[in-house]
Amino acid sequence: MDRRNFIKLTAVTGGAVTLASCGNPEHELIRFVPDEDLTPGLAELKPGVCPLCSAGCGTTVRVMQADVDTVRNGQAGVVTMSVAKKLEGNATHPVNQGALCARGQAAIQIAYHPDRITQPLKRRGAKGSGDFQPIEWDAAIAELVAQLDKLTASNAQASLACWTRPGASARHDLTTMFLSRFGAAAPTTFELFGDDVLRRANLMSFGREQLPTFDLAASRYAISFGADFLGTWNSPVAQAAAYGRMRQGRRGVRGAFVQAEPRMSLTGASADEWVAIRPGTEGVLALGLAHVILREKLRPADAGGRAGALVDGWSKGLPDYTPQAIEQKTGVKAARVERLARELAEQRPSVALIAGAPLAHAHGLFQALAVNALNALLGSVGTPGGVSFMPQVDAAAASRPARPLRAVAADILAADKSPVQVLLLDRLNAVHATPPGWRVREAVLKVPFVVSFGSFLDDTSVLADLILPDHAFLESWTDARPESGATIALTTVAGPAMKPLYQTRATPDVLLDIAKKLKQPIKPELAWPSFDQMLQASIGEDAWSTATKQGWVEIKGKGQPADSKGQRSEGKGQGDIAREAVFDGDAAQYPFYFLPYASQAFVDGSVAHLPWLQEMPDPMSTAMWSSWVEINPQTAGRLGIGDGDVVEIASAHGTVRAPALISPGIAPDVLAMPAGQGHETFTRYASGRGSNPVKVLGPSVEQVTGALAWAATRVKVTRVGEPDGTLIRFGGSLTEAEHTHR
Repeated sequence: MDRRNFIKLTAVTGGAVTLASCGNPEHELIRFVPDEDLTPGLAELKPGVCPLCSAGCGTTVRVMQADVDTVRNGQAGVVTMSVAKKLEGNATHPVNQGALCARGQAAIQIAYHPDRITQPLKRRGAKGSGDFQPIEWDAAIAELVAQLDKLTASNAQASLACWTRPGASARHDLTTMFLSRFGAAAPTTFELFGDDVLRRANLMSFGREQLPTFDLAASRYAISFGADFLGTWNSPVAQAAAYGRMRQGRRGVRGAFVQAEPRMSLTGASADEWVAIRPGTEGVLALGLAHVILREKLRPADAGGRAGALVDGWSKGLPDYTPQAIEQKTGVKAARVERLARELAEQRPSVALIAGAPLAHAHGLFQALAVNALNALLGSVGTPGGVSFMPQVDAAAASRPARPLRAVAADILAADKSPVQVLLLDRLNAVHATPPGWRVREAVLKVPFVVSFGSFLDDTSVLADLILPDHAFLESWTDARPESGATIALTTVAGPAMKPLYQTRATPDVLLDIAKKLKQPIKPELAWPSFDQMLQASIGEDAWSTATKQGWVEIKGKGQPADSKGQRSEGKGQGDIAREAVFDGDAAQYPFYFLPYASQAFVDGSVAHLPWLQEMPDPMSTAMWSSWVEINPQTAGRLGIGDGDVVEIASAHGTVRAPALISPGIAPDVLAMPAGQGHETFTRYASGRGSNPVKVLGPSVEQVTGALAWAATRVKVTRVGEPDGTLIRFGGSLTEAEHTHR
């Protein structure tokens, strides 16, 4: 044990005491007097909310006394206080029912991360240099208020913008209200592996613009088209629990599961049957199954209803989707198509799922509509064992619609003077998560004043002029409104489990403070003195006590019913929807389909800074702290690529390098890479580690929603190095040793 850690364990009483080691200022340490009465050894359990995805899982936070590093009035020191020790699932929560994924358990490291921003920072050097200097909170807020007052004085309120991640919560409502009442557009939201396409399809098919809930526990047969519902998609904890009951929760009944995808996911590895399918043809397979069911009259011809009417040729029995035609388009044998169709129709209740790569194409909406129509044909909508929609709490704030991120960036780059003068960044690392063709980094650099509310320097916040660091979620009021995974409308909510370690402030409270200090007050005013009072008002007095004690509360009388009879309509006709996959890149020059996928540890990379997740072995490859390229053994043998060889993946838009992983669970004409690594700036644990597959993606988007078509790029692959990272020259001689991955 070094002297510093020994001193931290020494009992000190009385006022604040400075301890020095041999007079060396480097080892000076202050022990602060605790702000609370503590009972040594006694643990307290408090409710919490997992912040790492939009599933809205409830947690239980184990809180105990400990010595922790802290900062008080700019002075680093140690204080004894009640702190979070461990996170587990909240056993009473309707979504996760006591379980918690590995990412959720690792979230505790956010509070104690050694590279966390501990106080406001102001840019001192050039933008992007990472050169910041500390600034007091009053001065930092005054600087942002001055920028907003300047916009108001020039009648340019619309030039304020906010970029954030999607997700329903009171925090998002407050941000939307602040922007709207100031005179700006709603927050621009973006997520690399977002679900906008599926939501739009569900609106068109069922009148509900939200993600579905699958009653897998009561289903006898499920077929998934690319949905990694046991790993990273939607509400994986709730879905895994339901899947477990489907497989072994009923005496004498074991539900069957089939997964169709071009690269074996964690979910695919759990299936009874894995179907290798050509990328971008999943919707075709779904309609091929429907064709057989209609042809053999295994279900009534009119069972497709509204959802079937959206598919061209449905009323005629889908004559273009015979099993023989499906085999030609998808690579799935005609006999297999017929067998799967009969199993789906006969082993009821049955259900179909689609998500992920099948929807990340220009024709993604068609693919989702096809699977929705198949579910309607099976009679699986709004029935036990099928698909339904969780009731939703009514949205609290309205504003002018926001433009997509790619369009906002394009507007900034095209104008002589940026139409965005002040940009607020909240929990979105857009530079890392967007393809090079969108030129998001250039757009951020062109904005005159950028403010980040992030707790860490990342690839985007490093470009900021001012950083107003948020509390860690364990130090503040947190809430979420789950979209899927339960049968009731609910809000997950929790107060601080511990006091703040550093000189940070909760972002919602900062927004409320700024609103009060503007020269021209926003109207109607944001009247809540603090964010917790806004939360209390939104939940209601009667439910507040229950919510704060158990960590969630059912919201009655405010939600939509859990059925498929919504009243919203969508004006797109059948002729407006693309039906064929279009790939960026000439097939002759770029012969492989490229498939980035959500990492089991990092998803899109937003949690790559957590060391527990970096050291967690990937469940499919067992790799840690790295990136890799998955290649079929036949392809690798033909190209002379061995396991661990460094390969270069190139598209028309960029290149990345990573070790090869030879895998039989991928089609010969497909190359796959996990997302999440390849950060230029994101703490000591993620910076400069691995490669970012997003950097080779084309700028293609889904035709109707404008969502990034991240599965629609072609690439080529070249062996460029030995397994030890030594690069090779194409003439055959070796260059100097250079390690291209860590």
